[in-house]
This record gives sequence, structure tokens and C-alpha cells, in this order.
Amino acid sequence: MISRRGALVAGGTGAAMVATGGAGYLVATHEKPEPVAPASVNAEGKLLWRNWSGVQTAYPSARLAPKDEAELALMLKTAAAPIRPVGAGHSFTALAPTSGALVSLDAMSGVVGWEGDEAVVLAGTRLGTLGPALAAKGRAMANLPDINKQSLAGALATATHGTGVRLQALHGDVTALRLVTPSGRVIDCDARRDPEIFQAARVSMGALGVISQVRLKTIPNRRVRRRVWIEPFGDALAKAEARWVEHRNFEFYAVPFTGLAAGISHDETDDPAEARGPDQDSAFLDALKGLRNLLGFSTPLRKAAARALLAGAKPETAVDEGWKLLSTERPVRFNEMEFHLPVEVQLEALAEIVATIEKERPDVFFPIEVRRIAGDDAWLSPFHGGPRGSIAVHTHYKDDFSFLYGLIEPIFRRYGGRPHWGKLHNLRDQQLAALYPRWDDFLKVRAELDPEGRMLNPYLKGLFGLL
Repeated sequence: MISRRGALVAGGTGAAMVATGGAGYLVATHEKPEPVAPASVNAEGKLLWRNWSGVQTAYPSARLAPKDEAELALMLKTAAAPIRPVGAGHSFTALAPTSGALVSLDAMSGVVGWEGDEAVVLAGTRLGTLGPALAAKGRAMANLPDINKQSLAGALATATHGTGVRLQALHGDVTALRLVTPSGRVIDCDARRDPEIFQAARVSMGALGVISQVRLKTIPNRRVRRRVWIEPFGDALAKAEARWVEHRNFEFYAVPFTGLAAGISHDETDDPAEARGPDQDSAFLDALKGLRNLLGFSTPLRKAAARALLAGAKPETAVDEGWKLLSTERPVRFNEMEFHLPVEVQLEALAEIVATIEKERPDVFFPIEVRRIAGDDAWLSPFHGGPRGSIAVHTHYKDDFSFLYGLIEPIFRRYGGRPHWGKLHNLRDQQLAALYPRWDDFLKVRAELDPEGRMLNPYLKGLFGLL
């Protein structure tokens, strides 16, 4: 988030370790053991699949990688169910695990055409490669999520989003798509041709079939100025609404047990490029973990140390094309729960979440991401019907995350939050129906396109109330 702050915090933490002697160093740098990994091969000789964080696993009976749409259609007709599409494995929910066929679209990648300023893109294209491909034509996606490793199809399926009060989630820029159903039927749809299928398929968790290609709105490729700064958490809360209006993209991270927040803004500019320094998020997280280990017994001491260490951090800026700056490398693995709340209660809910974590969970050290997203009309979009405020709570992949369900999710639900489809949550059928006005319409389309439930693994059956 801030490059110099990583070195600053690491240096300050090191001084604290010296002051407390060798025992302090051992405590601050203590590493929990790796989570126990399942066997790489099961008794039937099937290879292990794991998601990015390691929390979801499966031993699929077949792994399929179609070269083109015709091969995909044939595979969907004949593959062993449950058939589940998989991209980068960045979802924390059990969307991908299956004992049947796991389908990767990695071989179906690239920009294959243009219709005016709209790009025709194969659905297996990774977001990180789409940026330079569009830039070669002087175009860009309007927005990008925090991480760009996902496949386009996976990002659409889970309503992946960036931040910006005037910017929609990625599926909001989809103007047409091709859907291959479990029967092998290929459906071209948009707002006029099969509009109900289109509205259902733009965010579908892979429950209707597999999207093979999409048509995307693009914008002129522009440079943006990225600015990152640290300030008191109270100031971040007080100024957030004005900043969402002021900046093209704005988000901030509340950092529990520090009393601080990190703001990040992006605004279009014609200024010459200024190189972005190397990402120091790993160093910053290591320092926060060290403070947790060393001073977790006392919140006042932990906050005082954090404020002292960060007091000298100066704002940092970079200027470059948007696709190079809007996403960030995340080498440190984590698990995550994210809900999207009515904007009028977002900041109130955030304050309660930070206070609850600081009261109940001294083991937490990951920052909490806070974003704002424009509304759209996709049926299962968390932003259906109007803008929403996003709050994402993270835990280190070695730490317990079960408290998210019992401690944090009830707060999200009390404030009317809708879950991110790829992030941890416990909501099911009727609870979701109360949050999504077109829930029953989606289930009707799903039943028509996949009457045998070939695309449904046990998790999705539970989600849709079909167990």
C-alpha cells in the first residue's frame, strides 16, 4: 500500500525487538505452521485441486481444457457431473470443488475481434493479460479489481469489482455473451436477444453453463495518478464520502489495532509517467504481524507502537496507464469475507466491525478494505438496484477464520449486506431470496438451461435450496 512504510515499520519493529531482547525477536517473528495439506493424490489416483488460499480442495475425476467453443460444447454434453468451471482459484467459497469434471478455459484466451470500441474477448482470458491487449488498440477496461489474476469468466461469475462511485463491477461492461449450456447448446444473448438469459448469465457462479466469450465496453486508454497516504482512522471515516465523489477511484484500508487507515486514489491525468515503486505490502503485513505477536496482549501498546512507527510515512504517487496501477500483487495468501452494504450504513458498519475485532480478536492484523461500487441490473449482482459499499475482512491463511461467520457476518447481515459470491459467507436459499429481488427468476432460468443439475456441486445445490 505504501512502499516506504514497509521499511519504516520493519525498522521500528526491529528496534522494539532489540529492546525486548532475544525473546522479543522470537515472539515477533514467530511463524505458525503451514495448514495441513490433503494428500496430493487420493485413493482412486485422482490429483488434488486447491484454491489459492488452500481452504477449498477437491479430487476431480476429470480435468478438461477445451481448445475452442465446439470442443467445450462436446465436453459439457459428455463429461461426468458435477461439471464445474475453474479459473485462477481466487474464490474462497466452494464454487469450484467437484468430484466430477473440472473445466479450465485457459486455452480459450485473447481478444478475438472488435465491434466499434467494444472488444470481443474469449472468456478464459486473464485480467492481467487483457490490459495490455486492449492497450495495444488504445483502449482499456473502465475499472479493474484489486487482484488481476482472475479469468474474465470467473470474475464475471462472482461479480468481481473494483472501486469508484461512478464505476460498475466488471459485468456491468458486458454488452453481449455466448453461453454454452450443459446440453451443448450455444446461446448468443444480450439485452435484446434472450434478455432474461443475459441478465441471469452475467453473474451466475457458473450455474447455467460456461461462458465462452463476451463483448466488453472499453474506454480510451489513459494514464492515471495513483496516490497513497496514511491518516487517522477517524479522518478516513469523516472524509470518505467526499473522496468517493472527488476521485475517479477511491478506497481505503482500515488497519485494526493501529487507529490508522491507508487511502488510495486514482485520477486521470495527462502528466508524464512516474514509475511505481516496488510493492511493499508483504513487508507491511510482516510488520503488522510482528506487532501482533509482540504486543497483542495490549491494544493500547500495540496502537501506540504502530502510530509511532508510521508517523513519518509520506504520501506516495505514481503515474501510468490505468491497467498497470489499479490492481496490486498479493503474494501473501489470506482468506476473506466481503459483503456489499447500502451506502448509507457502510461506514457505520465498518466502525462497528473494527471495534468488534479490536475487542474480540487480537490475532487479526490484516487491513480491512473499503470500496464503493455503482449499481447495475444483473439479477444476481450484489449491486442490483443501486450503489453499494463494500467491506472486506481478511485473515492470514495460517490463522483461524471461523470467527468471520459468528462475529463479523451477523454485523454485515444486520446492516442489509449482500455477500460477494466468491468470498466466505454462510447465507443460503431463502436468506438470499430476501436480498435479491430476481432470485426466483434466476432459479427459473437455471432450471430451464440445466434441468438435470449437471452444473451443480453440493455447495451450489445448498445455495439454491436444492438439497
